[in-house]
Amino acid sequence: MSTPVSEAAEAQVAIDVDRVSKIFPGEDAVRALDDVSVGIRRNEFFTLLGPSGCGKTTLLRIIAGFEPPTMGALRLDGTDISRLAPDQRPINTVFQNYALFPHMSVARNIGFGLEMLGKPKREVNETVDRMLKLVQMEALKSRKTSALSGGQQQRVALARALAPHPRVLLLDEPLSALDLKLRKEMQIELKRLQSETGITFIFVTHDQEEALTMSDRIAVMRDGRILQIGSPRDIYQRPAERFVANFIGESNFLDATLSAGHVTLKAGGGAFAVTAPPGVADGPVSVLVRPEHAAVRAGSPAGDELPATIRNVVYSGDATTIHLELGSGELFKAKMSNSTGGGATLPSQGEPAVVTIAPGAVTVLKD
Repeated sequence: MSTPVSEAAEAQVAIDVDRVSKIFPGEDAVRALDDVSVGIRRNEFFTLLGPSGCGKTTLLRIIAGFEPPTMGALRLDGTDISRLAPDQRPINTVFQNYALFPHMSVARNIGFGLEMLGKPKREVNETVDRMLKLVQMEALKSRKTSALSGGQQQRVALARALAPHPRVLLLDEPLSALDLKLRKEMQIELKRLQSETGITFIFVTHDQEEALTMSDRIAVMRDGRILQIGSPRDIYQRPAERFVANFIGESNFLDATLSAGHVTLKAGGGAFAVTAPPGVADGPVSVLVRPEHAAVRAGSPAGDELPATIRNVVYSGDATTIHLELGSGELFKAKMSNSTGGGATLPSQGEPAVVTIAPGAVTVLKD
């Protein structure tokens, strides 16, 4: 996928991936990346998101220099680095397992890379102190990393990778080993570090919530290709195709007919004004409705409302999810906030109900 950018935007590009493909040879050759192009901007938190095997880690390894591209070019601030060794690139990587030295203190772990680069002792000590403050680990500087918690070890790994002040920091699913509460805390911590250092972060994950929480932009990948690039809001609210819509958040996919900028749902409910993606012609289409963009009530349908039957009601604290069967036989989920009392007056399981879809909430998809 090629993403055109203006001259002004191009001037801000840190990493330019230009039509990169990667083929792993063998009897059953694997095309891990297929003609991928993307410009990642300076001082951006950019996330590669997709399921296992989609090519996101392969792309990260090519940027790091651990894998050469089979075809295409990779540029850093306009300079081709496709054939440079990893240690010749001003790029650092934080791996899933952190790769810390368990017999060394926190401070020694952070300063080790600078020592290997031949930096003066005073500069090493000043940088270590600055990194300890940045990751809020000053009180633990003398503790061995083997005695740290998972979250503390991750902070040390980040500090070590940031110490040489690379132009780009690569993060290969670094939160995957943490428990849920700590993972959420570290999501905010990573975004703070990126903002304070001004370094371009390229983050790999299969977790949609991580991507939505931290990213300035997200690239959704599948089968070695980038399907869509955009802000978290764009990706969530305006997915380009069904896979993206299904991968990001909960989704209702409904059959409809497109005609002159309006869709008529198979389930009925009148015509909804829409903007169809380029290349989608009038006729049968699939549309997306997010569960939180629908409301459910008792009574008879009117206007654009849809008749339905309640199949299940699931209470989850802040919201209630209602599972329904529409008059067309299609299954549908609606999510209503409990703070407004939306889930308190619902019909019971098996009873008829009415579904109302919010204006502008119907999105036509490219299948």
